[in-house]
Amino acid sequence: MATLTKRATVYFDPAIHRVLKMKAVETEHSISDIVNEALRHELAEDQEDLAVFFKKSQRAFSIL
Repeated sequence: MATLTKRATVYFDPAIHRVLKMKAVETEHSISDIVNEALRHELAEDQEDLAVFFKKSQRAFSIL
């Protein structure tokens, strides 16, 4: 885990928590590491989608 971390309480559906625990054991990573990586991936996709949206909207307004 990174040196600079923030603590948060997250409530998982029991089935999701069970899967996370199994994946943590299989990969020898912590649940926190797995969740952080999943969130980084999801947020990166959101960032790409937002960048495309803003680029298209700027083009649309420059035509007006």
